[in-house]
Amino acid sequence: MRMRPTVSWTPAKDLPPGTTDLEPVAEALSAGGVLVLSGAGLSTESGIPDYRSEGGSLSRHTPMTYQDFTAGPRARRRYWARSHLGWRTFGRARPNAGHRAVAAFGRHGLLSGVITQNVDGLHQAAGSAGVVELHGSLDRVVCLSCGVFSPRRELAGRLEEANVGFEPVAAGINPDGDADLTDEQVGDFRVMPCTICGGILKPDVVFFGEAVPPQRVEHCRGLVREAASLLVLGSSLTVMSGLRFVRQAAQAGKPVLIINQDPTRGDQHALTRIALPLGTTLTTVADRLDIPVDDQTTAA
Repeated sequence: MRMRPTVSWTPAKDLPPGTTDLEPVAEALSAGGVLVLSGAGLSTESGIPDYRSEGGSLSRHTPMTYQDFTAGPRARRRYWARSHLGWRTFGRARPNAGHRAVAAFGRHGLLSGVITQNVDGLHQAAGSAGVVELHGSLDRVVCLSCGVFSPRRELAGRLEEANVGFEPVAAGINPDGDADLTDEQVGDFRVMPCTICGGILKPDVVFFGEAVPPQRVEHCRGLVREAASLLVLGSSLTVMSGLRFVRQAAQAGKPVLIINQDPTRGDQHALTRIALPLGTTLTTVADRLDIPVDDQTTAA
């Protein structure tokens, strides 16, 4: 039997409660050297739902796993039909106040780096530089046979041509860009092969059940070692890909600060968890530090 990846956790009863005190975050940013670790909750104000909050996508949607994707053409047809439709909506998303605040902190030299678990590119669209995309990006596609990367927009054009009239109405869009469609809506959607070798194409993202590339993990560990503190934004830290960096920071005696409305799997390692909406919270902190948020931003 194939094991399913961890997609949920049960909060311990003795976790410290969330607060509304922003001073620890303001102090950490004032001191500089803050490493940001962001999750799906940062993008909800851009219209992209998260996974695990009340009404999050996991309440109605089981994410595609790497094992299922590679197992057979039926799963790939289902994935690409849903992802193709989701890409149309995903591509229209724009950075929100939280993304813009992170970019502003970076421009003012308060951050040592940004690691994101998101695949939406909104940090970069807001103006953040040097973002480490822990789980990859939906902007790229990779061939599982020859390893060639290509822009997602090129594949999107080929899929449009091969599936003229494909206009189903999705029940929702998920953080991984996957739209909720029934099997009937997927129908006989045509999947496109690699133009180089005819191999299987996959988005350059880390699926559930797939490991983050070791060199990327080590790069992030290096960022944690160099940081003065770790600021977690909008992540439940349910999966180990992000939680390991929280544990590393805490073990090294570096302050861990979390802004997330719901409890997280990393709360026991944190100095504080602020249970407030991210956009207004980060904007308020920026105001306290006299940092303008909306200057020099770019469109997605």
